[in-house]
Amino acid sequence: MSSRRSRISEEEIKELISNLQFLLPESRRRQAATRVSAAKLLKETCNYIESLHREVDDLSDRLTELLATMDITSAQAEIVRSLLRS
Repeated sequence: MSSRRSRISEEEIKELISNLQFLLPESRRRQAATRVSAAKLLKETCNYIESLHREVDDLSDRLTELLATMDITSAQAEIVRSLLRS
């Protein structure tokens, strides 16, 4: 294995930024002709990932509350937990 880092070409960076822009809901709503800077796109990406983390946490909390109120056996609860882990 070489100790040298593999370099990413400017064209590859542009392609990655374009792909990233397509993945972000806010960026998709913009007109295709509207270009944003890579820095702004990366900031939007970080904000979007943070919002996804908050949503996952919220859904997890809600599921925990729901499971706590359900009258299910421990075997059934374990099945639900195993499904959530996969």
